[in-house]
Amino acid sequence: MTEGTTSAAAEGADTLTRLEQEGEIAADYLEGLLDIADLDGDIDMDVEADRASVSIISDSDRDLQKLVGRDGEVLEALQELTRLAVHRETGDRSRLMLDVAGYRAQKRTELSELGVQAAADVKSTGEPVKLKPMTPFERKVVHDAVKAAGLRSESEGEEPQRFVVVLPA
Repeated sequence: MTEGTTSAAAEGADTLTRLEQEGEIAADYLEGLLDIADLDGDIDMDVEADRASVSIISDSDRDLQKLVGRDGEVLEALQELTRLAVHRETGDRSRLMLDVAGYRAQKRTELSELGVQAAADVKSTGEPVKLKPMTPFERKVVHDAVKAAGLRSESEGEEPQRFVVVLPA
């Protein structure tokens, strides 16, 4: 390799290192937050699909429900604050995903099932199916499930009323 060129493997390693750094910064930020809120929780870090993923887990997930809030509203805000903390440290925009007490993991499962069911309905009727308004995270999960079912989908509307439409093949 000559100076000034990089291999794909080196670029992949640089990305992994950057994402691991994001996870470390996020973990430090969230540990401070847990201390301030006097909540017990362990922090688990991973890299999934080109983004850092951080989870707060506890033996008593009930205590962590305060960090999830109604319909995940507090979790969404906490994720944005964590992304801002990472941005402040690195200077780069973060796409970090945060989960608390397994809320997003459970939501992902439910939304995947919703996407598969909507795709099945479209296949049987031949008519588009409009779903209720969702967050960007929720829409992404549904789009992925619809695509895996062999159909296509689009997002329509304006935030916060943006929704998924599942379309016939």
